[in-house]
Amino acid sequence: MDATADRFTLSIPSHPRYLCVLRGFFGSLLTSLGFSSAEGMRVTLAVHEACANVIEHGYQGDTGQRIDLTVLLTLDALAVEIRDYGIKPDLAAIQPRALQDVRPGGLGTHFMHSIMDSVTYDVSLDTGTLLRMTKRRSESCTSP
Repeated sequence: MDATADRFTLSIPSHPRYLCVLRGFFGSLLTSLGFSSAEGMRVTLAVHEACANVIEHGYQGDTGQRIDLTVLLTLDALAVEIRDYGIKPDLAAIQPRALQDVRPGGLGTHFMHSIMDSVTYDVSLDTGTLLRMTKRRSESCTSP
């Protein structure tokens, strides 16, 4: 991202009931930025799944924590940084499972990687993890 990026932050409690607020926020934001409805829904799904994973794995269901999101927007890309202060993941264990492996749960990582152009984890922080996901903007999304 370059210095001309629009940047804003959002913090939500680590309770699953607030994921609907997150979905509504991102859905409206992406539509206002010129993303198609389908593309906006996919990016919103990726962000939702990432935050759900933070709640389930990073915080082990503890609803008294917070999740900090930073959104960076340039003419070329949208980046979402999701910061938690919980248990660091074993990066080698974060693997999307095959869609043919039909069972409840466990597809969040698959969705994140298939929807977003890049997904990276920074576990070098003193506590928690910083997940960064980027999505290139299509040519129809020209104004930040």
